[in-house]
Amino acid sequence: MNAAIAAVAGIALYILAYRFYARHLSRRVFQLDPDRKTPAHTLRDDVDYIPTKPAVLFGHHYASITGLAPMLGPAVAVIWGWVPALLWVVLGAVLVGCVHDFSALVVSVRARGMSIGKVAEGVIGKRACSLFHLIIFFGVSLAMGVFVFVIARLFSLELAPGRPGYPQAVLPSGVLMILAFIAGILMHRKGVSLLPVTLVGFTLLLVAIWAGKELPTIGLPGELWPGPTRWTLYLLGYAFVASVLPVWALLQSRDFLNSLLLYLGLLLAYGGLFVGQPEFVAPPLETSPEGAPPLLPFVFIVIACGAASGFHGLVSSGTTAKQLDRETHAVPVAYGGMIGESLLALLATLACTAGFASEEVWHGTYRSWASVQGLTVKIDAFIRGTTSFAQHLGLPEDITASLIAMVVVSFALTTLDSATRLLRFNIEEIGTTFRLPGLGNRYLSSGLACGAIAFFAFYEIGGRPAALALWALFGTTNQLLAGLTLFTVTVYLLQRKKNPWFTALPMVFMLVSTLTAMVTNLGTFSHDWTFAEKNVAGVIMPVPWPLLIVGGLLLVLGLWLVVESLLTLRRVLRSDRRETSPLIFE
Repeated sequence: MNAAIAAVAGIALYILAYRFYARHLSRRVFQLDPDRKTPAHTLRDDVDYIPTKPAVLFGHHYASITGLAPMLGPAVAVIWGWVPALLWVVLGAVLVGCVHDFSALVVSVRARGMSIGKVAEGVIGKRACSLFHLIIFFGVSLAMGVFVFVIARLFSLELAPGRPGYPQAVLPSGVLMILAFIAGILMHRKGVSLLPVTLVGFTLLLVAIWAGKELPTIGLPGELWPGPTRWTLYLLGYAFVASVLPVWALLQSRDFLNSLLLYLGLLLAYGGLFVGQPEFVAPPLETSPEGAPPLLPFVFIVIACGAASGFHGLVSSGTTAKQLDRETHAVPVAYGGMIGESLLALLATLACTAGFASEEVWHGTYRSWASVQGLTVKIDAFIRGTTSFAQHLGLPEDITASLIAMVVVSFALTTLDSATRLLRFNIEEIGTTFRLPGLGNRYLSSGLACGAIAFFAFYEIGGRPAALALWALFGTTNQLLAGLTLFTVTVYLLQRKKNPWFTALPMVFMLVSTLTAMVTNLGTFSHDWTFAEKNVAGVIMPVPWPLLIVGGLLLVLGLWLVVESLLTLRRVLRSDRRETSPLIFE
């Protein structure tokens, strides 16, 4: 089948969903009011709370939620065939992921821009808030530890033995940070308009990408180029600085410029796809790949952020809610932002199923579950497949690969700095809950956040990096957060006598599939498809007891929070009066 036809069908569904479904949610269900004051105005401090133009805020939100996940997940999920991956990426996004992101943003805006954990305290209770905070702390720390692990290897000379890295992305990444800081000062302090800053900044960024290709190690000899450990430390230092700076100084402008880069990358990749008209070389459906877990429910867990993600709710209710100028902007920023991420996941699905040279090459890469588990291997498959699409436009392979690699790295970095700030907010809210005023200091809370990320970035099992194991836990933790966020919004709607089915049905689906996967994972962590693979010496790797224990604790926390939510739900359904909380704006 022609992959371009699948792309057109997916894009058509995105357009219809945004045109009709998003409008219904905003007007009929949540009744957004363009004249209602948002926290960006009522709590403005020009550090975290600041009214932001929708185009800039969309860029920030889009870049923050995107990261590596919508490329990593589909690059693995296609082992079950392109049909289940494509269906979940598109339908899962418009019916679950977009609704999740949009509703999380709205309830946060009506709760003084607080995180979804604090919203849960106002809607469900204090125990729910503490449980949310614990799950959020683990999930974000874990995911960013994996991101740091991957970026450090992308910046190195080798991704893995025998696989070259992408050091050419270092120079443009550094230039982007400098350009973003200058742009933030020009727009916020000097009053320069967005258009000239955008044109000059983006032009200089493209020049920097070309310069990175010409000087991949910035003139340094290979033996002086930093290795993964040093890059990890540099990245953690950057994350700390980015999380304590005012949001206008780096985050907004960096994310906006990043989003322009992704728009260009998507335009070139989809343009090349439509020109080249490649055929799928992967099978449409493969129910039992060697060593893989069951297709259901794991296709939903593996794809994660490409269709639905609890992390997105943290961004919506963490940084985005504090910058929303008008309530009605939630539709293009959150619902539209998730469509944008799903568009990237759709591209990843197509690149990893129709971007290979032949069916034999594809089967060589996806011969078994173990063969596609290296995080760097998955990123490399996405970069190579997307590059093959763009080459149909006549672009040189080296320049195209540099551009796509820069897209990957820049979005991973953007998610890293946004997530560190979100983790800082989470720690500050934990301090408020347990009356620990010292945690309200943004430098201390950012330091603790970076420390937690560093633990997971350096954590090893049996003498080898634990990134694969951590990613398996992140998938279930992330989807658990999505289900619990939808549960919180559903109770919020019921308390206000609004139609809850638009969030309740996705909530049930997410919780059932995720809890099933969590139980299955606990039983399989010690079996061959995950950890019992042999090393080159033929020695069986030890059972990862820390992960079994953490996975069990996460399951207990998730079930506990579900019980708390069900008790609140029963109380709301039995009550005839309209329940509200002083936490929620009316």
